[in-house]
Amino acid sequence: MQNDLFVQIRDNMGNLSKGHKKIAEYILEHYEKAAYATAAKLGTTVGVSESTVVRFATELGFSGYPEFQTALQDIIRNKLTSIQRIEATTDRMNSDDVLEKILNSDIDKIRKTLEECDKDEFYNAVNTIISAKRIYIVGTRSASALARFLAYYFNLMFENARFINTASMSEMFEQIMRIEQGDVMIGISFPRYSKQTAKALNFASENGAKVIAITDSKNSPIAESATHTLLAKSDMASFVDSLVAPMSLINALIIAIGIKKQDEIKKNFECLEDIWDKYDVYEKHSDDEEIKLL
Repeated sequence: MQNDLFVQIRDNMGNLSKGHKKIAEYILEHYEKAAYATAAKLGTTVGVSESTVVRFATELGFSGYPEFQTALQDIIRNKLTSIQRIEATTDRMNSDDVLEKILNSDIDKIRKTLEECDKDEFYNAVNTIISAKRIYIVGTRSASALARFLAYYFNLMFENARFINTASMSEMFEQIMRIEQGDVMIGISFPRYSKQTAKALNFASENGAKVIAITDSKNSPIAESATHTLLAKSDMASFVDSLVAPMSLINALIIAIGIKKQDEIKKNFECLEDIWDKYDVYEKHSDDEEIKLL
């Protein structure tokens, strides 16, 4: 059940009991709040019992309310505006429990990402990147932080990695116009999905390049053009996108590639250490001086 959930609720409206109809109407009108409400809270809000809310979910074909809630969250994640995100968060937590709830939520996202990770897909993506003639990395808006992080390390590991650094659609295509068979494009996007990233990946695929999508769902628009899709959990945290699990996945990708290219990367970093030391890039501590004297 994907985007047809709202249609399904509307189509069944005439057959619903009085209590179930109240639930349905509230969900359709306030989906951003309903998606993150417990069954008990939703029941209190609309004036029905918790068990009535659970029966409503099962009558729609779900195993229970948690499965229904997850389906609703998946649908609306890319629909909510920043204002709606703030309002939904206010309903779920207060200023006194933000630290605990957000950190526990991020821990849970990493755990679920690991549990649902397709290891074969992950290592196929690793091999695709290693064998690529050129590597293009694209990510916009909040995902640009992930793309820049990946590009930083890839630039130290490869001679052929390029970060597509632009907010302009025309400039983006100017930077990727020569992509071709033998190249790979890595695109990163999470709700709300970037049209620019999706178009870049589609262009790469049409020109014969392999495409790796790092996103949250196989139904993500950037997964449509992907040769390999790497999934990471990324639920919203107010107007802030939770990118902890995607960052952890990217860390794993960098390290897996590093292990396979260990000898080459070691030479690169030996050269870099000499450069960093010669040009005084990093702060030196007294312990470092003592080690040199020894």
